Parts: sequence; structure tokens; C-alpha cells
Amino acid sequence: MPETPFVHLRLHSEYSVTDGIVRLGDALARAGSYGMPALALTDLANVFGLVKFYSAARGKGIKPLLGSDVFIANESDPDRPYRLLLLVRSGQGYRQLCELLSRAYLAPRVRGRAELSRRMLHEVGVDGLIALSGAAGGDVGEALLQGRFEQAALCARRWQQLFPDAFYLEVQRYGQPQQEFLVTATADLAAELELPLVATHPIQFLERDDFKAHEARVCIAEGYMLGDARRPRLYTEEQYFKSSEEMVALFADLPEALENAVEIAKRCNLQITLGKSYLPDFPTPEGVTLADFLRQEAVAGLEVRLQQLFPDGAERAAQRPAYDARLQLETDTVVQMGFPGYFLIVADFINWARHNGCPVGPGRGSGAGSVVAYALGITDLDPLRYALLFERFLNPERVSMPDFDIDFCQDNRWRVIEYVREKYGAAAVSQIVTFGTMSSKAVIRDVGRVLDLPYTFCDQLSKLIPVETNKPLSLAKSLLAEPQLQARIDEEEEVRDLFDLAARLEDLTRNVGMHAGGVLIAPGKLTDFCPIYSADGGGSVVSQYDKDDVEKIGLVKFDFLGLRNLTIIELALKYVEQLSGERPDLASLSFDDPKTYQILKDGNTTAIFQVESEGMKKLVRKLAPDRFEDIIAVLALYRPGPLGSGMVDDFILRKKGQQKIDYFIDDLKTCLEPTYGVIVYQEQVMQIAQIIGGYTLGSADLLRRAMGKKKSRGNGQASRHDA
Repeated sequence: MPETPFVHLRLHSEYSVTDGIVRLGDALARAGSYGMPALALTDLANVFGLVKFYSAARGKGIKPLLGSDVFIANESDPDRPYRLLLLVRSGQGYRQLCELLSRAYLAPRVRGRAELSRRMLHEVGVDGLIALSGAAGGDVGEALLQGRFEQAALCARRWQQLFPDAFYLEVQRYGQPQQEFLVTATADLAAELELPLVATHPIQFLERDDFKAHEARVCIAEGYMLGDARRPRLYTEEQYFKSSEEMVALFADLPEALENAVEIAKRCNLQITLGKSYLPDFPTPEGVTLADFLRQEAVAGLEVRLQQLFPDGAERAAQRPAYDARLQLETDTVVQMGFPGYFLIVADFINWARHNGCPVGPGRGSGAGSVVAYALGITDLDPLRYALLFERFLNPERVSMPDFDIDFCQDNRWRVIEYVREKYGAAAVSQIVTFGTMSSKAVIRDVGRVLDLPYTFCDQLSKLIPVETNKPLSLAKSLLAEPQLQARIDEEEEVRDLFDLAARLEDLTRNVGMHAGGVLIAPGKLTDFCPIYSADGGGSVVSQYDKDDVEKIGLVKFDFLGLRNLTIIELALKYVEQLSGERPDLASLSFDDPKTYQILKDGNTTAIFQVESEGMKKLVRKLAPDRFEDIIAVLALYRPGPLGSGMVDDFILRKKGQQKIDYFIDDLKTCLEPTYGVIVYQEQVMQIAQIIGGYTLGSADLLRRAMGKKKSRGNGQASRHDA
């Protein structure tokens, strides 16, 4: 690491949720502009942003220092916990921090806080961590402020014993009460105990003039009004991102404290492996490998499927070669890419659900193109009948984890998750965190509330923000799109102040939630990979990393989506059984019932999955589906791209014989005939590339993905194929 006079070891980003408004990218850009070779992220009692920070820092050539500003339980006064800064110095330290934070969130809360006890520190071990005393917030600093020098020395010695050669007494100068008294007392204690002294600066916001926005953020989180004279004022306007020169000037009298900040940065050397997936072990019969077991199960499952599809033996014999060849190709690909365990795990919990009264959807998304999935019971759609391509789901030319979208009855979904917990161990399974943000509409209301502006006043402003495709425009774009907003900013000081604060807080992390369907299954303890978070002391457990970050660190996400429509279907089946004494077998129903198509033609589709919106009802009445392929087409056509391009009208007119069908060239007739010559499906794009361009299906899948990108390439813009 290049020599530098100072490195920041304390930073509360937006992921501190309550008291930080620094965006990670902005912090790293500022560190780079100041020539700092390293920067720490130490959010309050969490590491929500750790993977994002680590990746972004490495990308900018800045050494990421990782840790957390944690609460330490105060046994004598539970209302006033101490603070300790923990920094990771090795892989061992990372696992220890993950375990410690997880234990804090699984333990009963103290006034809503997740606190660490000294017992937890001893039990987990801390030999991979560095500890900083917490300055005024730590037990050492508190004792010094109270004039109890001997008590402070006792506390410091205890920490020194727990963190041998890794405990530092911390000094800060950001305009806090009794600042100089505490700095002097801490320096004296460090000299007496021969402990190292380190200077830190608690960064809460980026610029000095962000202070008011930061205070508004704190008030939003804590429920205060900004102008309330009685609210706690714990921060100062000095807590912005200071340069090395400012820090050197601030601690010119304690050069060793500055040097130790750099020394700590040198001691912290965590390497995180990103991009490698770790699947849990799936149990197979003794002496049978995962690959062999997958092949056995797939072959047996396909035999059952073929007997269902083709009851006539002669027809089955005629059709079998195509299915066998496809199964062989797919199983070879799955084994080659190292994913047999993934397929077996998914098949296991889906088949458990089917046999234990938990309705499961027939499968949707690109996973429906897999014959292996069909044979194993993961999906219930025959890929060959509907020309679905395996390469769109799993492609050896594009190595990425497969991802099945799996729908479960909403009322029974929890039972399947509990089955997985029992099979792989509760410590190996969790759901996934999500982060709510302050959107433009929401931030106007939030900031207006803490400014004590009338609700109707803020509501009027919020409603002026335009919405496009169900998402409000940003504040900046709203000012361009809605002249009334700019006019009110120009004319009304209150609106101007409100928008100034709101713009600084827009899109910051506001709260912590749970991903609708994602479930993690780790190979062993989840905390070996990431810490877990619980909003209620263990009732609902989620990872501290979001869905993108858990995949980066190697955990595999399984989608357990709760679908209300499956619950409705299950209730309908029960009612039919009660009335008739016989339960219908949905799997045996044909796809050519005229009465069913009449329901669709009439637009009577309330509570029918994906065709219940008013726009969809209008489309099905206009298209008048009379075969299953028309239903498939309706779902693909009802998207922004096709709706705005004339594809829908072409499809309907050709179906009704009112427009000539054009296949472009004769070679494409087989591919485009089911959709009357209109290119509706992504599979058709792949087949066209194969037929005309000589692409392999794997390469055609890469082309399909490139067409779907919204990012520009050079001077042009990649087109988007929405179907």
C-alpha cells in the first residue's frame, strides 16, 4: 500500500440505515480524489454494503477495509450500551465478524438494538479482528469522561487481553462535548498502559453542507421533527469526509495516532473469493456420484413422462428417440457445468411439496425448456411440444448458475421452506434481505414530515411527480417533465428547501425487508459466507447481503415464490370435491376445451394468473384465443415492446385471416408458423440465428441476451426484444 499520511477507519454509509447518508460510490470517489490508498466501511451493527463496497473499491484500486461499529452490552445499565469498532484483518476475522453479528441479531433485542456481549466475543473468538475503543462511546472513553481513570485503565486492560496486539485507544475531534479533555486523557492512558493510540474521524456524510440533510435522515429514522429543540443532537457538521491534510492538521499534536491509522490499514488484508458457487451436498446412495444419480433419476422420470404423453406403445416408440437424444444432451451439459446437485436439490423439495399437500406451479421462465427438469418433476410442461430451448436456460457458452422460478401455494410455501431447513440444517438456510429506498415520491413526504410541513401540502407536491411504467420519475427528471414543480420551487421558499433536502436523500436506503421468494441453502453454516439479520430477534432470518451479493460470494439462491392463484386453484378443487365427492385431476385435463376458451374470449379472467389485469382482459377479448398456443402468445405479446411496435395487431390480423402471413424466407416457416410469421418468442430469435446465421444454439443465446441489453454500444443503441 502506498505511503499516505492518513486513512479513514470509520464510515457510516447509507447502509447504516439510521445515521449515515454516504453513498458507497461517492465515498470511494472522494478517497480516490484525496489520494487515499485505502478506506474502511464500518456501518452501524451490520455489513449490508460489504460486498458492494469490496467490489467497487477493488475496481478503483483502493484497498477495502471492512468492519462494523458494534454495540457492546452494558451490564450495569442496559439503556446505555457501549460502542466498539471491529475491523477485519483476515479471512478468519471475516468469519468471526459474520458469526458475531449473526449472534447479535438472533439474541433478544435490548431496546431494539442488536448487541454483542463479552461472552459472545470469547465464545466466537476474535483473533482475526482489530478492535478500536469507540472513543467517547466506548467503556474506556465513558470512564475517562467521568474522571474514573482507574476504571478506564481496567476496561482497557480487559480489551487488551481479549485483543492482544490488536486493541487501539481511539481519539476523535469533530466538535463533540469535552473533546480536548477526552483526547488528553486517552493519550495519557495510552502512554501509561503502553497501548497504541489511533486517530479516527466518524464520517456520516460527504460534504460539510450535507449536515442538515443528514439530520433530516436521522429524524426520518427516529421519528423526530427537525426543528424540535428537545430531540437528541448526537452529530456535528464536522463529520464530513475530511482530506488527509485536514486530518493531519487536526492531529498535528499526535502524529503517532495518525501513523497508527495507516498501520491498521496495512494490517487488514481480507481477500474475498467472488464468482464461485458453493452448492450444499445432496445425499445420494452409497457409491453413486451426483452425476450418475442425476442420470438415473432423469432416465426413470422420462420413462414415466413418455407413458403419460404417449399411452399408445407404437407412438411412444416413434417419439422416444427425440426425447432420449435431448435428455442425453442436457444431462451431459448439466454434468459438464457442475450443476447436477442443483437439479437434484430443486427436484427434491418440489416433489416433497407435491406429495405433501403443497400445490406447485407447472413451471415458468426459461427453466421450462429443460427436458431434465421435466423428467425430474421440476416442471410439468413438455419442452419438445412447445419448441422450448434448453440453451436459453443453461448454456455452456455462458457459464452461470441455473435459476428455476418455482411457484408454491401462498398458504403452504412456509412448509416447503421448513422442509428444507430440516433437511440441510437451520444454520444453513435463510431468506434474503432487500433494501427499501427513498423514492422521489416517498422522500418528498418523508422530508416534508420532518420539516413539519402540512401533510396535504407535501401530498400535493408528491402527486405532481410523474410516473412512468409504474415507477415515479426522479426529482431531477420530474422538474423537467412537470412545469408546475419548477414553478413552485421558483415561487415558494418552503418548496425550494424541501426539494433541496429531498434531492440529497433521494434513493438512499430507508429500511430493511425480506426478498419475496429467495431462499439460500449453504454448504454448512451460512455464517461462513455472510452474516444473517433478523428484525425480531430470530423469528424471521435473512442474509445481510442482497440477492446480487449473496450470489457473488457463492451462495446459491433458490426461488420459493408464493402464488395466490395456486391457493385459489386448491380451494376450487376442494369445493368441487366437497360438492361432487370426486377431486379433479388437473394433469389429465386436455387443452382443447371450448368452454375454457370461451371464458378467455369473454375476458372473464379475474383471478386467473397473468391474465387478470384490465389491459390483459382487453387483449384476450380482441385476440379471441381458441388454442393453447394463443394463450402462450398472449402472455408474450402483453409487454411494452410488442404493444408499442404493432406486433400485436399483426398477430391478431393474421390469426383472423385479415392480413397476409409472411415468413420472410421459406426456411423460417416451421419456426414462425405457430405465431403466423410474427417473431414473438426469444426462442424464435435463437432459431432464426441458427437457421440463417449458422449459429449454434449456445451462440444464439448470447445473441439473444445482447439484443435484450438496454445499454448502448458505441453510437448505437441495442434493441430490446421484450417477448
